[in-house]
Amino acid sequence: MNGYLKKHTEALVKDVGIEAACKLTGKSKATLGRYYSGDDEHSDRFMPVDAVAALEAAASYPHVTAALAELRGSSLENIPSGRNSTGGGINADVITLSQRFAMLMGEYNLSIEDGVISVNEAKRLLRETLELQKILVEMKLHLEEETS
Repeated sequence: MNGYLKKHTEALVKDVGIEAACKLTGKSKATLGRYYSGDDEHSDRFMPVDAVAALEAAASYPHVTAALAELRGSSLENIPSGRNSTGGGINADVITLSQRFAMLMGEYNLSIEDGVISVNEAKRLLRETLELQKILVEMKLHLEEETS
């Protein structure tokens, strides 16, 4: 669980950008890095809730909040569109989903070429799966709008 939260904390900081994250939270790069570090010495350090809230307000997706919901077996509803939203309804979502899935498969082909998926390759695959997850949430919201 700790590693899962740390990975989503890292995704949140990178979504906003390290410099912007420092300004929004009032924390240094080193401090922010400790919040998502996998080193044993930082295993008990987590980003404070107020810092998460400030970063998620600026992010394209609520990475940490979504991770906490998933750990509880829940999902988020009514996630704001964010700056990367297609806004074109279900048809645009299907097109975007197809494109992102193709990107994931491309990354997978490159990663598995040598028979081993390295840490960096796994991170790229994770980024693509997170993008797919965002699109699926948008699709779900658009479908819920159409059925209500």
